[in-house]
Amino acid sequence: MGLLAFLKTQFVLHLLVGFVFVVSGLVINFVQLCTLALWPVSKQLYRRLNCRLAYSLWSQLVMLLEWWSCTECTLFTDQATVDRFGKEHAVIILNHNFEIDFLCGWTMCERYGVLGVSGGVLGGLGVTGFFLESSFCSSPFLLYCEGTRFTETKHRVSMEVAAAKGLPVLKYHLLPRTKGFTTAVKCLRGTGRPQTRNLRGTRNSTLAGPGSVPLLQRFPLEEIPLDEKEAAQWLHKLYQEKDALQEMYNQKGVFPGEQFKPARRPWTLLNFLSWATILLSPLFSFVLGVFASGSPLLILTFLGFVGAASFGVRRLIGVTEIEKGSSYGNQEVKKKE
Repeated sequence: MGLLAFLKTQFVLHLLVGFVFVVSGLVINFVQLCTLALWPVSKQLYRRLNCRLAYSLWSQLVMLLEWWSCTECTLFTDQATVDRFGKEHAVIILNHNFEIDFLCGWTMCERYGVLGVSGGVLGGLGVTGFFLESSFCSSPFLLYCEGTRFTETKHRVSMEVAAAKGLPVLKYHLLPRTKGFTTAVKCLRGTGRPQTRNLRGTRNSTLAGPGSVPLLQRFPLEEIPLDEKEAAQWLHKLYQEKDALQEMYNQKGVFPGEQFKPARRPWTLLNFLSWATILLSPLFSFVLGVFASGSPLLILTFLGFVGAASFGVRRLIGVTEIEKGSSYGNQEVKKKE
């Protein structure tokens, strides 16, 4: 193990990264609150400022994937779809199966220059990678149709429901909840294009850096029926196709379509280094002052604060693990409760 790899495993560095993210987030949220005064004056200026403020915060997580773990991202799609990134509104149907799969979506947004353009999240979705809270599009609307992250228990319960309703059994996905999707289709008709994507990701929440392989498919919104039942059937059919695509990947190691490997950009790293310089310099000065004071009470108070912060960071990391996630969709847990 090299020195750099060794340092990345040290919790004190994780604590410092967490400190920069949390404190910078508080600063950014305060500035965002102040920008509310701009809303009556110029809504466009308000949106532009908040888009950049959001980028300054969430790009720090993308930095971890791109520069800390050096994860490689390969996108399967077609050139026509790539050419539309950032040029149209979109409804994006997302999956959420792994601890950090949403970061793989964000890094694709960053590499195509549209991270920070965020949309609403309506429902939930789960498995083989459909995520993105900032999208390839000028104004995305995000749908998590499965309602929760994929687990074996939730999948078994979901397939019991599918069998009871006479729906095909899915191997890699949960049964989608259609209400939010059909409502979005009715409300957003004429404003965008839904985009779906399958992702091959990692279950490692420590950002060890293997790689992500998403598949992005584009469907014109006008092709989706307006009738609620017909739109629900369209969504169920889409999930059957997604299941088949995941099976193809598991067997052949590739998705259909061209492969795109956009290069990472330096802005996420520069943004994080800027925040780290601003926030860690006074922190280190404060720590030196505490130990230089020689006051046992002050030193013990500081160590107690560090211990509490360490506990908080570990809990924050822990809640992202699938095993400790929401029990939504798990009937067995509900029965126990």
